[in-house]
Amino acid sequence: MSSRAASPSPAAFDRDHTEDMMSFLAASPSPYHAVANAAERLDKAGFRRVEETDAWDGTSGGKYVLRGGAIIAWYVPEGAPAHTPFRIVGAHTDSPNLRVKPQPDMGAHGWRQVAVEIYGGPLLNSWLDRDLGLAGRLTLRDGSTRLVNVDRPLLRVPQLAIHMDRSIYEKGLQLDKQKHMQPIWGLGDTVREGDLISFLEEESGLAPGEVTGWDLMTHALEAPAFLGRNRELVAGPRMDNLLSVHAGTAALAAVSDRDGLAYIPVLAAFDHEENGSQADTGADGPLLGSVLERSVFARGGTYEDRARAFAGTVCLSSDTGHAVHPNYAERHDPTHHPRPNRGPILKVNVNQRYATDGSGRAVFAAACERAGVEWQTFVSNNAMPCGTTIGPITAARHGIRTVDIGVAILSMHSARELCGADDPYLLANALVAFLEG
Repeated sequence: MSSRAASPSPAAFDRDHTEDMMSFLAASPSPYHAVANAAERLDKAGFRRVEETDAWDGTSGGKYVLRGGAIIAWYVPEGAPAHTPFRIVGAHTDSPNLRVKPQPDMGAHGWRQVAVEIYGGPLLNSWLDRDLGLAGRLTLRDGSTRLVNVDRPLLRVPQLAIHMDRSIYEKGLQLDKQKHMQPIWGLGDTVREGDLISFLEEESGLAPGEVTGWDLMTHALEAPAFLGRNRELVAGPRMDNLLSVHAGTAALAAVSDRDGLAYIPVLAAFDHEENGSQADTGADGPLLGSVLERSVFARGGTYEDRARAFAGTVCLSSDTGHAVHPNYAERHDPTHHPRPNRGPILKVNVNQRYATDGSGRAVFAAACERAGVEWQTFVSNNAMPCGTTIGPITAARHGIRTVDIGVAILSMHSARELCGADDPYLLANALVAFLEG
């Protein structure tokens, strides 16, 4: 189903947005890099960072909070009453990958390896025989943090040659998460404790022994690229869900210079969605509620103002969904086949794996109509389990009306995913219309 306005608003974004999204993906190999890049873009739009440990003022303008791999940003229009409702774009910054263990140095039979743990639910085979970089956050002895990104071929998870396991032809590829997914990064008969971190200290220009903690993860090195005869597709890493983080950041920056906003537009990009959102930087934590409440109270509001603001608030939880797969069409609902370049998808599940209901659908349809953007609906096949998002968590935790949407992609949770080249900017235009109210 789709909707199009008779007289749509002028589009805020065109295909240049997609190319910018590709640059954002490449520059954001970890959630920490993603929020740093989002913050930099908001800085250029006139936003300013506020610290959670400081007292907040009630001034108008754009502000944001950073906490680990999460960012909450909002724009207060001039003269906005304390009870002004919020319009929130929700997303998440993390993607399934291989993450470095606390004791990373290992090896066997003359190979030096890095011990990794499986994060989220990656398609493990997509990480085999790829040149991998290493990125994330280093915590220093004084408690400060430093981003690190070794963006060159450093690691590789080698696949076993077919000559040594011909049963693959009958049984398919069988991967043991512990035994088969430990990458190599060099040669040597002796495993030296502290070797990897010493290497990263040197890469980062830090003194030996300065790093006392780390949150590190692998990333595939192939750059995002247009694909297809007419360049109508985009292949790239971490579209789930940095595509939405980028669109939400761009939309928030775009509306921050608009007059007459009836709502306070918000971007809420959380970490740890891929493993349940139960973290201080996750959607199931208190971060979003705390930021919204403090914004109300900083403008002189009372608990009654807070209740009124939340009652009128709507969140679009934007995450990728499944485009119909041409080789596995039977796995999809027979009457709902989202296709690339047909606009964003509305995600529906009556068992509340997605938070969308009829009233939420109307909000999304109205935003797409104002933007002149077509849209589609995704529903899972009844015989298949349905994934979930931050949407139901946001709705239940904060009592906020929430609608699940996104962009339809193929190869979700692969090291390299695929979407239509038009869909990123169609989503961003719909988000602008939503945030404008």
